[in-house]
Amino acid sequence: MTQPLETFLAENLRTILIEITGTQGSTPREAGTFMLVSAEHIWGTIGGGQFEYLAIGNARAMLAGGGTEFMDIPLGPEIGQCCGGRTQLRCRPATPDVIEALRRRLRDESGDWPDVYLFGAGHVGRALAIALKPLPLVTTVIETRQEELDELPADISARLVAMPEALISEIPAGSAIVILTHDHALDFLIAQQALARTDLAYVGMIGSATKRATFSSWLAREGGDKASLDRLTLPIGGAAVKDKRPEVIAAMTAAELLTTFAAYRTRLSSQ
Repeated sequence: MTQPLETFLAENLRTILIEITGTQGSTPREAGTFMLVSAEHIWGTIGGGQFEYLAIGNARAMLAGGGTEFMDIPLGPEIGQCCGGRTQLRCRPATPDVIEALRRRLRDESGDWPDVYLFGAGHVGRALAIALKPLPLVTTVIETRQEELDELPADISARLVAMPEALISEIPAGSAIVILTHDHALDFLIAQQALARTDLAYVGMIGSATKRATFSSWLAREGGDKASLDRLTLPIGGAAVKDKRPEVIAAMTAAELLTTFAAYRTRLSSQ
């Protein structure tokens, strides 16, 4: 997992900020992408490969009193890459003012990230929370059991509640809900409330085809709209990989969420 920015800054007092200021043609990352470089460590990436290696070398030369502020790098045979484009970089010391501007930028960008609510912090819920942490998503884990929340990394947002299903009405439109509790009855209650809404980007539940059929029958008995089942992803993570290890399910579900959010935003922009 990527080291938190504040931890990196606390452990590396002298750093260089490398930022992509311009691109032409095919490039590994877009303008605005940045990384931080200290004498021994790095935080982030501007695309990897020989291109990034040259930028890191220049940053460390700056820390030693040399280097250059601006770089214009062709991404072709000259440096052993084949992207074919060109990238301009700015390298500058990460002064307190630069770092504060960077913090503000990251806060602003995270305000546009979609919300994901994980109901359940068992083996799969915990693996999924960890998998989602480095992604451009705001993840919150909801649990009824404090001992499960205690197993989560400290930097993952979590809430302990007695009736998780009651929180569904508070979740912002456009969010994703992933249901992974230890109790099928609780799963069904949460899903019932979630499917009663039509403004969520994703509603998913861990389980199997049998669990889906059971939930369908239960929903019909409870007077729910059977057509709403078309908006339920069950099982989560797709069927392409036949592996039930928590980490594998988490990886597949993370990819599913990113794909769903991209499609959801495309639909909104076309309306």
